[in-house]
Amino acid sequence: MLNTIWLGLVLAAVFLGGFSGRLPAVTEGAIKGAETAVTLALGLVGVMALWLGIMRLAEKAGLVQGLATLLRPVMRRLFPDVPPDHPAMGSMLMNIAANMLGLNNAATPLGIRAMKDLERLNPHPGTATNAMCTFLAINTSSVQLIPVTAIAILAAAKSVDPTAIIGTAFLATVCSTAAGIIAVKSLERIWRSPPASLETLRSETAQASVPGDISELTQSSSPLSTFGRAVVLVYLLGFCAIAYMIWQGAAVAQGGRVSKLVNVVSALAIPFLLSFVPLIASLKKLKVYEEFTEGAKEGFSVALKIIPFLVALLVAISMFRGAGGIELIGQFAGPFLNYLHFPSELLPISLMRPLSGSGSLGILSELVKQYGPDHLISRTAATLFGSTETTFYVIAVYFGAVNIRRTRHAVPAGLIADFVGMGASVVICRIAFT
Repeated sequence: MLNTIWLGLVLAAVFLGGFSGRLPAVTEGAIKGAETAVTLALGLVGVMALWLGIMRLAEKAGLVQGLATLLRPVMRRLFPDVPPDHPAMGSMLMNIAANMLGLNNAATPLGIRAMKDLERLNPHPGTATNAMCTFLAINTSSVQLIPVTAIAILAAAKSVDPTAIIGTAFLATVCSTAAGIIAVKSLERIWRSPPASLETLRSETAQASVPGDISELTQSSSPLSTFGRAVVLVYLLGFCAIAYMIWQGAAVAQGGRVSKLVNVVSALAIPFLLSFVPLIASLKKLKVYEEFTEGAKEGFSVALKIIPFLVALLVAISMFRGAGGIELIGQFAGPFLNYLHFPSELLPISLMRPLSGSGSLGILSELVKQYGPDHLISRTAATLFGSTETTFYVIAVYFGAVNIRRTRHAVPAGLIADFVGMGASVVICRIAFT
């Protein structure tokens, strides 16, 4: 599927550029796309090292396993091929939680770690498993509690109520997540993975019984002592005091409880994780510095590994955009969208969103500037931005990190989730804001 899409984008860009006289823009797009891919990958090195280090501490301290145990019934239904106590369960949960809170810098490294854990269970390296496709579908359509970036755009434009889209984005992502899960579970019956050979199954069974990284990380850690519990209680009380101070300060700048809650969560989410996880690990007698650096070592190698995949994808997208392909699609799809009562003003961001985060963010900013931050079009665009994901970027980064080339049904499932989220954004915002 990804091979066909990539080749189609490149060929369409060249022929469209040739007939429209925009071949120089196509060439420039290819060069800039390659530069952007390398810049993005290298920019991930530090962030990935940070969060992979924290992730290792959370695993060794038993926090990830505890979270996976808490939500085991749901995860077992979604991922029947993954053992309940496997580290991949906790990694996926951490990624989904980061996405729900809008913590994109944390979500990407955690998602890559989840894919690496899932790859350990893959009997066919290079081919996506059902669990990988399901995880990608959930990741690209994850329920969004706080669309931080979209709210920031509206707030910067002096919106009367920039947090008004929290409810609409939440409902739209509920629709897109449900659609993504239904699509991926239905499509996996069509895109069946090849059966594992007897030798592969024996190898996997033997590997699971040999002590190693997996068994080491899934060992249950010792419970906290009485002193440790007291320290955690004092820590939590201190954080509650800080949260109250931020709440009081937010009341001066912005009114409304929801707005203040967003400020508190946005300000405290990452500092809490960066301090709470090492504290618990230390109280459980772990060498926090050594364990953190051990986990952080993966960041550089993984970032280098995804560069070829990002280059291929962003070059094709930039070429197609430079050739005017998105504008051409908009011209042909306009009458059909009007028939569906889908605002034609939202078509550019709808086409760009699965392809490019920065491109769709630029279009959102232009719409807010053109119509005003509190106009129905602006709020719908912000909801659409907050309830969908850059599907091709996510697939390129996550699958590229584990050298998956045959993506099976991951792409169509992710796109179905995106399209449902877009349609739901229009319907929900029309009901909520008119």
